[in-house]
Amino acid sequence: QHKDAYQAILDGVKGGAKEKRLAAQFIPKFFKHFPELADSAINAQLDLCEDEDVSIRRQAIKELPQFATGDNLPRVADILTQLLQSDDSAEFNLVNNALLSIFKMDAKGTLGGLFSQILQGEDIVRERAIKFLSTKLKNLPEEVMTKEVEEFILTESKKVLEDVTGEEFVLFMKILSGLKSLQTVSGRQQLVELVAEQADLEQTFNPSDPDCVDRLLQCTRQAVPLFSKNVHSTKFVTYFCEHVLPNLSSLTTPVEGLDIQLEVLKLLAEMSSFCGDMEKLESNLKKLFDKLLEYMPLPPEEAENGENAGNEEPKLQFSYVECLLYSFHQLGRKLPDFLTAKLNAEKLKDFKIRLQYFARGLQVYIRQLRLALQGKTGEALKTEENKIKVVALKITNNINVLIKDLFHIPPSYKSTVTLSWKPVQKADASQKRASEDTTSSSPPKKASAGPKRDARQIYNPPSGKYSSNLGSFSYEQRGGFRGGRGRGWGGRGNRSRGRIY
Repeated sequence: QHKDAYQAILDGVKGGAKEKRLAAQFIPKFFKHFPELADSAINAQLDLCEDEDVSIRRQAIKELPQFATGDNLPRVADILTQLLQSDDSAEFNLVNNALLSIFKMDAKGTLGGLFSQILQGEDIVRERAIKFLSTKLKNLPEEVMTKEVEEFILTESKKVLEDVTGEEFVLFMKILSGLKSLQTVSGRQQLVELVAEQADLEQTFNPSDPDCVDRLLQCTRQAVPLFSKNVHSTKFVTYFCEHVLPNLSSLTTPVEGLDIQLEVLKLLAEMSSFCGDMEKLESNLKKLFDKLLEYMPLPPEEAENGENAGNEEPKLQFSYVECLLYSFHQLGRKLPDFLTAKLNAEKLKDFKIRLQYFARGLQVYIRQLRLALQGKTGEALKTEENKIKVVALKITNNINVLIKDLFHIPPSYKSTVTLSWKPVQKADASQKRASEDTTSSSPPKKASAGPKRDARQIYNPPSGKYSSNLGSFSYEQRGGFRGGRGRGWGGRGNRSRGRIY
């Protein structure tokens, strides 16, 4: 009976500022009484959400959740998701709060609106909707995030993952690895399979294509925290041994200043602890062994007078050797007679000479480092120079332990070491926080679980035996993408709707 009066309120959106303000309050207030005018009412409120007057817009946005009833909810969620593109911070916060309030009414319906915009909306809307999911989902209570809701998120995420940028992929892995239903062994396994698919491990590896290298690095970084004694890294370790190691020296770095070879070797070392049964174990162990030999020089030939015939002694690449030796030690456990039965006597003798020479240089360097750090405690160890020396000492000690194992007759694979970049003591508060945030989702490695890769400082210890010139830098994940917002990891843009960028 009051339909005409309500229609007059709807027409108020075409009036002046006062009429619009009243309409923004009364349209939602009486909305439920006029189901036959539902479409017109939502459209009228939507007009107010796009008004030039910021106060009218804010009022209209604030009231939007009142329209989220029954079949209207996904539409309201869709509208609110589009409004995330607002550059007005108060307005943006209102949109966030409105989305969260309808989430509590119907999580699946709200997600439907968010995902439809992620799949079909403009780039800015897509970007902010993904960010909304990656920051807000983890704080929602269990009664909202039911198993059914989590399954819906996984299903919809898989559709999005068919075409993502590297940065989007990292955010989706954050969303998915936070889901309660994926904390189980089978859940982690599902996530590893998703990452493997994204990494395109079936494709031929192109070391000279920075996008190809970047994709593999980013995907492997996402996979590493998921591996455990029950969730194996075999597929990734196999790919690294067969395709990446042989091309190590020709890898093109996707990020300026990143030691790409060391980065790859670190990832391989971290994964090697969780490798399951490997199909071509002997041939992959051989590839790893051959690569290790490249960094284990023979002693320089001595002239008759006992001096070096060459100009200088070979440089010892401690960082690289730690990674390669650790990986070899881990995989060697699966084929303990590799050095004795699979290599000929000459090759084994050559290897032992190299090990011996390396161990000698190592001892000198360990003595120098211990001397340099002697008596230093607390604040003194926190200087950049000393922090680097502490890590260098960890690296050299690790190599020492592993070399001793291989000198056993027959070679032993029993010692355990913690990789040098797994920080035992956090250098500063931000690193401490980063490690606390990520420890729970890290696999149980050794005594301590380090932070994820993007929170960790990457140390590049000395290339020379007596070098004290160690450089360090941190590599932020988000900087690691070429092509910025362009869809795909460098050209997988197969969306039919035209993108802005």
